[in-house]
Amino acid sequence: MNIEEFYAQDERRRRSEEIELGTEWHDAAGARYELSWVADTGELYVMSEPGVPMTEDLFGDMYRSDVPVDEITVAIAGWVPGRSAMEDVLQGWEEAMARPNSVAWITERLAQRQVPRQAPPS
Repeated sequence: MNIEEFYAQDERRRRSEEIELGTEWHDAAGARYELSWVADTGELYVMSEPGVPMTEDLFGDMYRSDVPVDEITVAIAGWVPGRSAMEDVLQGWEEAMARPNSVAWITERLAQRQVPRQAPPS
């Protein structure tokens, strides 16, 4: 789903505190991801933007061109209720993010810790 659909599906996501857990995660093909946790829902999600070309302005500064919202995709990786539990599950993420194919570390870590993909039915 795209980022707007993600927020529209549950309004708690829009108003919740989000903890960013790195913006330089990569898969085996080199695609870049960001990892974040939504406090009010307990959702841990990855966000991916397509490769966006850099543009140079009149002063020689480089910036990223705008990315259409529908091209920013989100996938929920797991559900971790509570910040301390999330920090425990992802302990060591800073070092892991720097490794090649670091997204695999997220998948393996969530599986090792038996993190469910979504909250249990209420």
